[in-house]
Amino acid sequence: MEEQILAVLARKTYQPLKPKALARKLGVPGADYGRFRQALRTLVKQKRVEIGKNHTVRPAPPHGTVTGVYRGSSGGPGSVRPHVLDGTVGPEVHIPDGRALDAVTGDSVLVRITRKPSRPDLHPRGEIQQVLERATRQFVGTYFEREGQGLVRVDGTVFSHSIFVGDPGAKGVRRGDKVVIEMLRFPTPEDRGEGVLTEVLGPHGKPGVDTLSIIRAFGLPDEFPGDVLEEAREQAAGFHEKDLDGREDFTHEVVITIDPAEARDFDDAVSLVQDPRSRHWLLGVHIADVAHFVPAGGVLDREAQKRGTSVYLPQRVLPMFPEVISNGVASLQQNKLRYVKSALIDFTPAGQKTTARFHNGAIRVRKRFTYEQVSALLEDPEGPAGQGIDPEVRALVLRMRELAMLLRKRRLKRGALELEMPEPELEYDAQGRVTGAHFAKHDVSHQIIEEFMLAANEAVAEHLAELGVPFLRRVHPAPEPSKLKAFAEFARILGYKIERETDRFALQRVLEKSAGKPDVHAVHYALLRSLKQAVYSPEEEGHYALASTNYCHFTSPIRRYPDLTVHRLLGRWLRTGRAGSDETELAALGEHCSKMERRADIAERELIKLKMLTYLNDRLGLELDAVITGVADYGFWAQPESLPVEGLVHISTLAEDYYYFEEESHSLLGRRTQSRYRL
Repeated sequence: MEEQILAVLARKTYQPLKPKALARKLGVPGADYGRFRQALRTLVKQKRVEIGKNHTVRPAPPHGTVTGVYRGSSGGPGSVRPHVLDGTVGPEVHIPDGRALDAVTGDSVLVRITRKPSRPDLHPRGEIQQVLERATRQFVGTYFEREGQGLVRVDGTVFSHSIFVGDPGAKGVRRGDKVVIEMLRFPTPEDRGEGVLTEVLGPHGKPGVDTLSIIRAFGLPDEFPGDVLEEAREQAAGFHEKDLDGREDFTHEVVITIDPAEARDFDDAVSLVQDPRSRHWLLGVHIADVAHFVPAGGVLDREAQKRGTSVYLPQRVLPMFPEVISNGVASLQQNKLRYVKSALIDFTPAGQKTTARFHNGAIRVRKRFTYEQVSALLEDPEGPAGQGIDPEVRALVLRMRELAMLLRKRRLKRGALELEMPEPELEYDAQGRVTGAHFAKHDVSHQIIEEFMLAANEAVAEHLAELGVPFLRRVHPAPEPSKLKAFAEFARILGYKIERETDRFALQRVLEKSAGKPDVHAVHYALLRSLKQAVYSPEEEGHYALASTNYCHFTSPIRRYPDLTVHRLLGRWLRTGRAGSDETELAALGEHCSKMERRADIAERELIKLKMLTYLNDRLGLELDAVITGVADYGFWAQPESLPVEGLVHISTLAEDYYYFEEESHSLLGRRTQSRYRL
């Protein structure tokens, strides 16, 4: 089998394939797939084959070379992060300016090492020999004309020069329009490159064009194929609200949802009772049973897997499922019978978990709350916010706060880190133009839902771990000690004592002490940058920030594909008493879902930034009181007290003196005046 694999990989026409696709190409029968996987693992261990970007199989690179993902910089050197091999990642390779061929950020490349590091703390140097796989050929930019030629200035710093796109006026394009181009020839130091104009998005500054620009730039899917919509409609049509489908009947329980005011896809609901004798709590976390409407392997499932997540852009949602599912039959709407996967978790009066059981259930949401409504109700249960609300529902909300605060206290006691990174919320006029912005409120109403969702996620993960079933975990690896050391040094500069930087409780104390201080944002952000990214993986690494050994995502299957995989495993166990998964396939799926999640997060941040820049562009010259949130040798960042944005004040604009960066105090100090800019 090993020789057959190598023979296919040696063909000049071979394009990297995922293991299943490669097995099909080789004609491997289903019964022999396990033997094929074992042969592949052997070849990887022998370094004759490697698993590269997107979990594709490719021949191992020649001696003295590595493959990895390129990251460029504007007009300067780039770097290549090697692919993971045998669970390890080699050192980042620095690529000098002019040695990157026509690679752009995100491309998978083959690199020849030209200089090995002389010290362990240095990086090897190399030059790109070949672009193995393009991250994308589609780019967004602004159209203009020069000397009778059509050109596009691509957004961001991907290319240092504008791209030639042929005859002016194609597709009715006008100067200043935002456009999409497909690259025909990527730029090199000797060649400007060439593209073809594929779509005109509209005039720069027109409402909606910025959103469409981000959608195209990140390759976000904004429409569903016809066959996907057809299957979604068929599944929805097969649902009958009076049919319990043999499920556990929770329709007489007091069940509520708490969501943002603008939410339309409700995938979690809560019930809670307290035994009058034992004082034990029974928490019910009821999650939309999306798996019931999405057959595994169907076109609807494949489309959702490809998307990986719903994308929540300002004023627009790109759902993972068509709305007939996501906002319709799967959504836990008020007063409607809905199918759920229910986690019933028993807690002692002090909030310690004792048991958890799981059911295929049916519920009927008694009341749909917004976070603002719950906040007002908790503030004054007998006041206006409580008027007209069912007494049972009001009592439930008060109980929920009591248990949630117990769970939160226990979680912090075990060393969980509460990082406060407030999200900006934009304000709009009737035409969709930004009129202002503020930080989103995060209060006890949000904490209630957070604690209950965390408890359910943990209970499901612990159950699957006890069964010995591989599943897609939400993993947050422990940080590198060197990163924590750097954070501790930064915190000491600000006056916070840390005796042992690897002690999570010492980190927790710094976060607590910074609360309410001007440097709170800087402290939380610095610690966040010291931590690794949370990812989806079958590896048993735990979740560092939550101080949790077993953790997964179970509570949002309408908008996250990993949650759906967990639902299917749990459903299989509920039906048959057995459940299983292919760990290698889970690893590939986890890598894909993590990538889609990062893409969605970055796209959302970029669009918010773009909208805020448009808003501020009309207010040039406006003076605002601000707090310094970061300092570097070239300037400092400041955040206005009235707006959720950060801006760089470059050192060259501080004209009254010559400023230099004083590392010990993490500040900019004027040589003549001794005036200081610090956090």
